[in-house]
Amino acid sequence: MTTILDGLAVSKAIRASLKEETDALLKQDKRAPSLTVVIVGNDPASQTYVNSKVKQCKSVGFSSQAISCEEDTTQEALLEIIHTLNHDEHVDGILVQLPLPKHIDENVIIEAIDPKKDVDGLHPLNVGYLELNRPGFVSCTPKGIVRLLDWYNVEIEGKRALVIGRSRLVGKPVSTLLTQKNATVTLAHSKTKNLEELVRSNDIIVVAMGKPEAIPSSWISDQHVLVDVGIHRVDGNLRGDVDRHAYEIAAYATPVPKGVGPMTIASLLENTMIAYKLKECQHD
Repeated sequence: MTTILDGLAVSKAIRASLKEETDALLKQDKRAPSLTVVIVGNDPASQTYVNSKVKQCKSVGFSSQAISCEEDTTQEALLEIIHTLNHDEHVDGILVQLPLPKHIDENVIIEAIDPKKDVDGLHPLNVGYLELNRPGFVSCTPKGIVRLLDWYNVEIEGKRALVIGRSRLVGKPVSTLLTQKNATVTLAHSKTKNLEELVRSNDIIVVAMGKPEAIPSSWISDQHVLVDVGIHRVDGNLRGDVDRHAYEIAAYATPVPKGVGPMTIASLLENTMIAYKLKECQHD
């Protein structure tokens, strides 16, 4: 019998806790935490993500705004916006929605964000802190994945974990987090030769390939913990990176949707609260 790792339910509990915390701040005549999301262009998927982030912020009492820039916005103009936000005392978190148009260097933009406001956890300083197991902002999806596993008391220490996908957003940081929790981690990617063998021989499988239903259900057993990060629209239906029938086989599985996605947003909200507290501590 599969235990569903219900990211939607867990994220609701996290948001409820954050709402209580924000309400308590307001009762003390303090300001609410604040997140600003910057988006360049009119990509519908990106617009949907940004709108969701702003909506979820407001649901817990945070102040939130989206700054929309035209597709042809120059890198210099975007850097100026970030510079302004870095110096705005009422902005705790800054998130630049990725991907950016090809004429803008993502690395330059990410590195321009004040690391203390980098609630997406992508600034090199925060990436380095993660590798060193020092306090810093952790990328939202990996943080949400590990939080979800912990919520359901999934044993990680001593387990063999396979992460499929080596992106800086998910694959690499989640590998680091699982290693820090004493799993033995293998990081697979598009050039990995023996993928089926690796899936069968590992306990925890995190799939972040970006390809719909790329992992067949026949590779999954009732001993697996299955975390599906992918989300794709296929013939009008939402699908993950794993064949949906695998969710009924594994010991634990995240559904698509309502699995990893809500936990990503919950982690973003938590990071924003942390950024707020760090700033307020400096002012006290």
